Amino acid sequence: MPVKIEDRPVEQVREQVIDQLIYNYSHGVISAEAFERRLDEAMATTDNTALLELVSDLELTTDTQYQSEKRAQFTPNYSSQNHSETLHLRSIMGSNERSGQWVVPKEIHLTNLLGSIELDFTDAIFQHQHITLHVNCLLGSDEIYVPEHVNVVSKMFSVVGSVENKSVSLNKLHGPTITIEGKVILGSVEIKVKRTIKEKFVSFANNLKASWKDMNKY
Repeated sequence: MPVKIEDRPVEQVREQVIDQLIYNYSHGVISAEAFERRLDEAMATTDNTALLELVSDLELTTDTQYQSEKRAQFTPNYSSQNHSETLHLRSIMGSNERSGQWVVPKEIHLTNLLGSIELDFTDAIFQHQHITLHVNCLLGSDEIYVPEHVNVVSKMFSVVGSVENKSVSLNKLHGPTITIEGKVILGSVEIKVKRTIKEKFVSFANNLKASWKDMNKY
């Protein structure tokens, strides 16, 4: 006997509904306006029945190819190569940045005195499931960008400073975990997503739609 809809985990139902919205939009069943409107509602509601109503008129369901492409898009990049286990980024009255496609070591140390540091994990290649980020920020600002599939655990100590964790909450069972620890004094540390999860869903859906059109040309 299937589990009652009201007893199912809401994040599980939300993921199912968003998948069906993306799949039907990519196959031209609903318009871009309807897709984005329903996507907004799916991301906002916490009622399982309301979630399922958003796709009650959509007959197409996802297939194995869709799930494969979704994993490729939303699963973190992992490398089995043996790279350095430690990275040090320092900024003293200046700026320092690490972004693009780079290999994430097991430990990262940020030292910031009256400067700014930007650490961007958006396109990074992970080689460890657990990463520790040590932060020492005095009168400076650190900006840390993480993709949606990465778990963030903040253990920061703040003295007349600010620590903001704006990373998203999703089903991240297969994603790496970044533990951020250390202290910020008279400065700021902000953890956020460079591209919102909605923007990523829309981009993924548009790419699928373009691929589907290309396939139907032949």
